[in-house]
Amino acid sequence: MIGRAVAVGAVAVGLVVAVGQTATAAGAVDVVGVDGRAQASLDGPTTLRLSGTGFQSVPSGFGGIYVSFGWVDDAAGGTWRPSQGGRTGIDYDYIPDSETADNQGYLRFVAFPGADTEAAANGGTVAADGTWSTTLTVPGPTFTAQGRDGAATSIDCTQVQCGVITIGAHGVVNPSNESFTPVTFAPAGAAEPTPDGAAASPSAEGERSAPTVGVDQATAVVGRALTFAGQGFDPGEQLTVTLDDGVVSLGPLTAGAQGEIAGALGLPADTRVGTHLLRVAAAGSGLTSELEFTVTADPAAATAAELLAAETDSGTGHGWTAAEIALAAAGGVLLSTVVVSFVTAQRRRRRARATAATEAVR
Repeated sequence: MIGRAVAVGAVAVGLVVAVGQTATAAGAVDVVGVDGRAQASLDGPTTLRLSGTGFQSVPSGFGGIYVSFGWVDDAAGGTWRPSQGGRTGIDYDYIPDSETADNQGYLRFVAFPGADTEAAANGGTVAADGTWSTTLTVPGPTFTAQGRDGAATSIDCTQVQCGVITIGAHGVVNPSNESFTPVTFAPAGAAEPTPDGAAASPSAEGERSAPTVGVDQATAVVGRALTFAGQGFDPGEQLTVTLDDGVVSLGPLTAGAQGEIAGALGLPADTRVGTHLLRVAAAGSGLTSELEFTVTADPAAATAAELLAAETDSGTGHGWTAAEIALAAAGGVLLSTVVVSFVTAQRRRRRARATAATEAVR
């Protein structure tokens, strides 16, 4: 349950944590799902692309924003909101998920920039202008929620209005960051309405498969080149590849004869360890494909840093490198060879003089 340990403690003492700025109107969330709308599929999981604006950003502030999918009571009146006394399991419910960075995608933590908890964020950070973006997975129109008392509740989003919920993270009650954005459900391949309200029939050729993209997880390492490949685009069209919100981009690239694409995208040395979003977008067809993947630290860089730290902590004043040790060893071998050669030569000279003296006596 979202921030339960912190939230329960706050309720127990009647504490509402201030966030350092005067509260403003709640932010708004733009949702892009099935058919480019605030819509999810009735027939299976849907990945929603979310963009937040007008939210409060608190540099180095504790917590941030929790983003989840669920149902709220009295969304218009706002009485479901934690700042209005709303409680999970009573005034709102959401799809449960773990709070780890590599969870199932049902819960996102968008951190304040520079916060101590920023490393645990799996939804990025709130920019100084109050904007953020992330993705959220909706498994389907029904889910089982769990209240603070542990009671399970079945939610059917075809019977009640569900949508994207944002609240303050880690028990911090922040009215500026509380919002609810309705999301509808539709069957896969449903006809799209035309601008005049009439229904447009699906193409006679049938629905084309959505493009896909994949990465080589072994290359998803800070400071290295991430290799990727995709398919399902239009042959010969130009595409761009971006990491997160354009932190790194590549392109234009050209799709092959079968609509395939492959390449490598450099991950900067300051890339955050954790979950990131790779997006491939086509300029001509407008097709896009997105993939979440996990970036890990470079083990070689970590080992080098550990060795340097060990040298510094040794207190010897000088840490011998492998090259220095090898050079010293080579010098020792050379010195030993010189000494042995000298001793051998001296013995030969003494034997020669002794032989000469014996011959002279004879």
